[in-house]
Amino acid sequence: MFAIIETGGKQYLVKKGEKLQVEKLAGEAGQAVKFEKVLFTSDGKDFKLGKPYISGSVVEAKILKQGKGKKVHVLKYKAKSKYRRKIGHRQHFTEIEIVSL
Repeated sequence: MFAIIETGGKQYLVKKGEKLQVEKLAGEAGQAVKFEKVLFTSDGKDFKLGKPYISGSVVEAKILKQGKGKKVHVLKYKAKSKYRRKIGHRQHFTEIEIVSL
């Protein structure tokens, strides 16, 4: 059984017991979170397709940790003017584990 959920402006294909990193969610480690924006569910034989979401369908997950991703470096450069800038960014994420579909 699997489902497609939407969170943080992105869509994720999830299965029960799966761990994944999503855009930062409010909450502490160990708390439960519910995703009500479910686009598609399937159990192997039957499927439900939302228009755009399936009403009454909820995917439950548990927050494992909050963290930051790897640093991305951004370089700015302009020729012949001695202009150089180096900027770094670390995106926040939340690691979750799917509990039930």
